[in-house]
Amino acid sequence: MGRILSRAGDQSRRDEHTLSDKDFRYICKFVYDATGIVLDERKREMVYRRLMRRTRETRLPSFKEYLNFLNSNPEESPKFINAITTNLTSFFRENHHFEFLKSTVLPELLAQSQQRRLRIWSAGCSTGEEPYSIAITLKEAMGNRLNSWDAKILATDLDSDVVATGKAGIYKAERIDGLDTKMIKRWFKKNPQNGRVKTATELGELITFKQLNLLEPWPMKGPFDIIFCRNVVIYFDKPTQQSLFQHYYDMLKPGGYLIIGHSEGLGEMQEKFTAMGKTIFQKIDPLSGSLSNDS
Repeated sequence: MGRILSRAGDQSRRDEHTLSDKDFRYICKFVYDATGIVLDERKREMVYRRLMRRTRETRLPSFKEYLNFLNSNPEESPKFINAITTNLTSFFRENHHFEFLKSTVLPELLAQSQQRRLRIWSAGCSTGEEPYSIAITLKEAMGNRLNSWDAKILATDLDSDVVATGKAGIYKAERIDGLDTKMIKRWFKKNPQNGRVKTATELGELITFKQLNLLEPWPMKGPFDIIFCRNVVIYFDKPTQQSLFQHYYDMLKPGGYLIIGHSEGLGEMQEKFTAMGKTIFQKIDPLSGSLSNDS
């Protein structure tokens, strides 16, 4: 009799922690609406593990109760998104942004800038894949010409742990799956003993990693030629988003570019920028009311 009850209890616990198709679709839409990240069936097991972890941390007995809790407690949303999306950033994510950097921004600077100064900020850099993707783009697009430039990439994030990961530049080998073979050979060193890869030293020399809370005073002065702030402002309310966009605007040089995430918009700040492509915006010169690419 005891074994029968035990089996019944085990079955009940399995039912409570079964990720139904309906719940999985809900989570996929929730994450996509918040971050632009597309989760498919291949990520189902990962979603299950992250959901199980968050359910345990909130001490809720089932997925159903946790999702009800998520719906009724707005403060849980960023925690859930962080739990699901941690380490989902990737090299050259939303690649059209890096193509724009390569095909439009850098040629403009090479043709017009007399100062040979380049400043790029990766705000919300997570574990570093974004700033390293920027550095690779600069290296491959500018070649030896970059040596005569004062070029720097600032990479910041609230989480000191992910900043440390980015600074180390060491990743699991599967993180570079899908990258061009030549790119992998040129910019990553594989360690077959531990299944990890290390970014090339010359990439790290372009990047400064710093911990930064965007809601506290910013120590840097700028101006920046480009600011990447992708899937960051979604964690804030509308007034805070507008305040951040105003700060980014102030930090950009006239004609500088602000690149935001898939599901984000500038709101009222749109009038201070010209849309240049999908989630790519160029600062309007506040004095002339026109675009300017002069440094």
